Amino acid sequence: MRILGHRGASSDAPENTLAAFQLALAQGADGVELDARLCGSGEVVVFHDERLERLTGAAGRVAETPWSTLGRLEVRAGPPGAAPGRIPLLSEVLEALPRSAFINVELKSESWRTAAVAEAAGELLLAGRHEGHVVVSSFDLRCLLRLALSHPRIRRGLLLDPDRPQLPQRALALPLVGRDAVHPEASRVSEADVRHWHATGREVAVWTVDDPDVARRLRAWGVDSLITNRPGALRKALGAER
Repeated sequence: MRILGHRGASSDAPENTLAAFQLALAQGADGVELDARLCGSGEVVVFHDERLERLTGAAGRVAETPWSTLGRLEVRAGPPGAAPGRIPLLSEVLEALPRSAFINVELKSESWRTAAVAEAAGELLLAGRHEGHVVVSSFDLRCLLRLALSHPRIRRGLLLDPDRPQLPQRALALPLVGRDAVHPEASRVSEADVRHWHATGREVAVWTVDDPDVARRLRAWGVDSLITNRPGALRKALGAER
């Protein structure tokens, strides 16, 4: 079972920064989960929010802000005492992390236009031959559909939204766009779900798991990946078993 740092080791470093990703691996994570979206000048940046305020203190939408501006901003929101980090490009993260690290790229989009992040991210992954250690996930069906059409070789998984009706997501959206994986929230998954999804050939990655007891239960059910804010603590609690 893999342990993936949620936005890196986000309990110990500013989220979605190179420092957070490298720290997650140093703490024993098998890889990382990160968020990718298009900025105003078309580059794929690693940043969770639609807007800049919470993480940087600057104002504006990422989709309307060029990389020449984003690249100068610092991600200041983080645990007390953690040094700020800058917003990275997806290409920088892919280059900085070892090939042994499994990477879950979550695509973020608010419109059909910004869903073009699917094609842009797919091109980066294939150009760097990263498809062997990456899965691309999203809540947004537009992103996954565009990825399926443009880059069918890349593994893709559907994130199940716990705040929306489950049946349409599981019975309709998952067969349509989640060919390789399904990513449920920890409180909305059962052992029977895991068995069913495995029987359909899909991996199961559960988020966001910080409680060691929950992690042990999910491991016993055969879950493939746990996404956690605290990869070091979870690795210690679960031991060296991968």
